[in-house]
Amino acid sequence: MDRSETLIWSSNKSVSSTNTVAQLLDSGNFVLCLENDENPENYVWQSFDYPTDTLLPGMKLGWSHKTGINRLLRSWKSDNDPGSGEYSFKMSIVGYPEIILWHKEAIVTRTGAWNGRHFSGTPEMKGSKILQFEFQETYDDVYYSYEMINSSVYSRLTINSTGMLQRTVWSPTASTWMLYWNFPRDICDNYAKTCGRFGICDTDIFPVCKCTVGFQPRDEHEWFDLQDGSGGCVRSSELDCGSDGFVALKSLKLPEGALTFVDQRMNLSECGEICKRNCSCTAYANMDVTLGGSGCVYWVVDLVDMRQYAESESGGQDLYVRVAASDLGLNLGMDLGAGGGYREESPTTRNSKNGSSNNNHVVMIVAITVSICATLITLSILLYLKRKNKRRLMKSITCKTGSKERVDGENVMDEIDLPMFDFSILAMATNNFSTANKLGEGGFGCVYKGTLPGGKVVAVKRLSKISNQGIEELTNEVQLIARLQHRNLVQLLGCCIEVEEKLLIYEFMKNRSLDTFLFEKEKSMELSWQLRLDIIHGITRGLLYLHQDSRFKIIHRDLKASNILLDEKMNPKISDFGMARIFGSDQIEAKTKKVVGTYGYMSPEYAMNGHFSTKSDVYSFGVLVLEIVSGQKNTGSLYTSSELNLLGHTWTLWKEGKALELLDESLRAKFLEDEALRCIQIGLLCVQEHKEDRPCMSKVLWMLNNEIAQLPQPKYPGFFIGKRKIEDEPLCKQDDFVTINELTITMVDGR
Repeated sequence: MDRSETLIWSSNKSVSSTNTVAQLLDSGNFVLCLENDENPENYVWQSFDYPTDTLLPGMKLGWSHKTGINRLLRSWKSDNDPGSGEYSFKMSIVGYPEIILWHKEAIVTRTGAWNGRHFSGTPEMKGSKILQFEFQETYDDVYYSYEMINSSVYSRLTINSTGMLQRTVWSPTASTWMLYWNFPRDICDNYAKTCGRFGICDTDIFPVCKCTVGFQPRDEHEWFDLQDGSGGCVRSSELDCGSDGFVALKSLKLPEGALTFVDQRMNLSECGEICKRNCSCTAYANMDVTLGGSGCVYWVVDLVDMRQYAESESGGQDLYVRVAASDLGLNLGMDLGAGGGYREESPTTRNSKNGSSNNNHVVMIVAITVSICATLITLSILLYLKRKNKRRLMKSITCKTGSKERVDGENVMDEIDLPMFDFSILAMATNNFSTANKLGEGGFGCVYKGTLPGGKVVAVKRLSKISNQGIEELTNEVQLIARLQHRNLVQLLGCCIEVEEKLLIYEFMKNRSLDTFLFEKEKSMELSWQLRLDIIHGITRGLLYLHQDSRFKIIHRDLKASNILLDEKMNPKISDFGMARIFGSDQIEAKTKKVVGTYGYMSPEYAMNGHFSTKSDVYSFGVLVLEIVSGQKNTGSLYTSSELNLLGHTWTLWKEGKALELLDESLRAKFLEDEALRCIQIGLLCVQEHKEDRPCMSKVLWMLNNEIAQLPQPKYPGFFIGKRKIEDEPLCKQDDFVTINELTITMVDGR
């Protein structure tokens, strides 16, 4: 109570005793207890039952059936507001207990179930030299906790306002908390979204999704062409309960455990027999992997949210998945687990299929042999031609660039599987590169519309014979976009290298580029507010893929409206990777003396000092967002005040509380004010002068998707108007940098 005896706070317990004392224990637990009674079981109230956003050693995360308390972590509203946020990390006791990270009512990620050593989805817990973990499941309690092995070492688990769980350790030397690990870590931790039902996510392969034996992609176009595995996998063959078997999957994060049956008394063999007899059972596993394994858990629903771990990570455990007997024959010799098996065809069955006549048998063998030989010869010829074309491409690139780029020890030209087109076919497809077929023109050359034999419409980029920049663009396109496929990246279909001709073939974008809609008054009327918002979301997802979710970290360096192409459904696709650069997984920033880019889109640190990073792309994205919202170019001349471009104009309106005046007149109030203000604020956050203040693209996506989240106030934006001298500083020693001292600026004009 305060001085006026007004109640400010009270515990959820009441006692009749008057000799209650409050103590702050060495563990950090603040307790109310009876005087001279230090038994934790008799505490009247303790702060450890209400962890807020931090879990300390000795705290319990989970349910107490005895007291009815659910101990969970809850994020702050923001970094500066300790009110209850939108993220929570709490124990799920439905089915097979595990800890789940929630965003409001939606699952973000989960730890996987406890397997006796660690949670199956958090291999970082295994073999820790400083932490000892405990998981208890009794009639009274289901909880997780940890203690420090060395009492002189301090560690904590926190959840921040963006939903990131972080294990930190106190460093006496640096006098700060050092990151030990964080969760979720990558795209494979996204709950059930990345690879769908029966799909397995594996960051060691590209693309990251795979189907196991007995399953195939639900949508092959989405899976193979768009590299989108979210649709998951379906069974290749119908199940037949009596003859089904089981395939063993190693080192797996077990599927979601909400709809499972658990029996601690069974061993693995008994578990397999139970699952085999239950026709609804889809998979089974040990509950506890210690001491040779014990307990049984089996699933009766589709399997979701599985992840593959490398053997070196020592994560996950074995899962036995039910498959049709006919599919087991595809993988003879694989460990099928208890209760499983495959059936070989008997000689009688085989003869009944092939006929009883020995003559027919001989004829069939000869026919099969001839067919196989013909197929092998054809494949050999095709492989030879393919390798010849690839060598020709490699030779051309090597001669022009002087090296084959390597990142993290990998040759980025390896594994490129890009079709090679004949020049004559492309000349015919584009009507001999006629002016009527021309879609656009730049310093690198021209782009033409073409129709291939069979009717497929494509875009053909014909590189200028005298443009060195064009050769570098081809190199980057082949190295990068040929392998990085995403629904919001333009797809490279092939290339042509013949004598002096060098061409790239892309998927055709019916609606051309975004700038033709934004900056032309009549066409801008076609861009509704919702469509503009969808385009911003699509660009965000594409750029996030380049920065974080693809195999390599890609810095685009030339993100602008004319490089955003629109398909027939107005879906945005990022294009033109000629100026892009590959970063190593741990690389944050690089520097070059050759500054290339487009006037109005370049970040200050890149334009003036040659420093580029993901944050320089974020700056370009911010400019693009403000252009989409306003329908005006950043480099336009509509602003009367001499010191203002679009960024300055936006900043002035924002400070005056008139930000909605920025919106394109064609929208005519057909928009939601909160959404519009949020987009403007995000745009300003992305173009802040200092790169450290700009958000990363994952944070941008989070801000776009969280309508009620409180966003930070933007700081002064960075303006770069005109050319400035680049300081002559030493370059970072990276193979992908050039040392030519020049500044290349592209003026933006609508096509």
